[in-house]
Amino acid sequence: MQNVCHDGRETTYRRTDFGNDAPPVVYVHGSGGSHEVWVHQYGRRENVRPAVALDLSGHGESDDIDTDPGRETLDAYADDVYAVAREVDAGVLVGNSLGGAVVLHLLIERDIEPEAMVLCGTGAKLGVTDELRDLLRDDLEGVAEFLHGADMLFHDASEDDRQASKASLHEAGREVIHRDFMSCAAFDVRQQLDTVEVPCLAITGEYDQLTPPSFHSYLAEEIPTCEQMTVADAAHLSMLEQPERWNNSVNSFLTSV
Repeated sequence: MQNVCHDGRETTYRRTDFGNDAPPVVYVHGSGGSHEVWVHQYGRRENVRPAVALDLSGHGESDDIDTDPGRETLDAYADDVYAVAREVDAGVLVGNSLGGAVVLHLLIERDIEPEAMVLCGTGAKLGVTDELRDLLRDDLEGVAEFLHGADMLFHDASEDDRQASKASLHEAGREVIHRDFMSCAAFDVRQQLDTVEVPCLAITGEYDQLTPPSFHSYLAEEIPTCEQMTVADAAHLSMLEQPERWNNSVNSFLTSV
């Protein structure tokens, strides 16, 4: 793992080069996750851009922050991505779920213009159900069970993937996960999408109940340069559940921009 120092803290990231000297793709995980959710994107591949997968503050090996959920946390997470993107001279930004919100927040609020972005399992507005809000207060195991219900994070994942996903949530801890999801609940950039000018792909699994395909149809309709793709036989973590299909879709998009 490598790290970059910024704003009084360190953000860690993992970089993998694949023999391609194009500017890297920076991958941003979602709530309670870490860089490891992108294992099939930074794992062994051929003739693709370098992959840089980071840990947002308080996740994985990155230093934590003391911020209120909402705008303050989104700003801090955007600082993490901005620092890594500058450090590695990123060409593409990819965000899943909360990570997609952070990428959109960054593009709208900061002076950064990548070649392209990919928004995966996310939306212009992210809600949190009352049931999940109640669990987030004091029941981490309940949160894990809720998120691993039918067609939430996964449609038909292996038991290894499910257990690794639950372990990641427990490693992040209830306070960080609560901050993450409440920041999602506060996120709403529907009125600003027309200011996004970089080529964009909105992609998710066909069974995703957390951020369904309709969220991505909205992104494709409202962002002037956005197209939509749906990954068959997958839910919210389509890049982990159907990595070959996901990678092929994203690579096809990136070669066309």
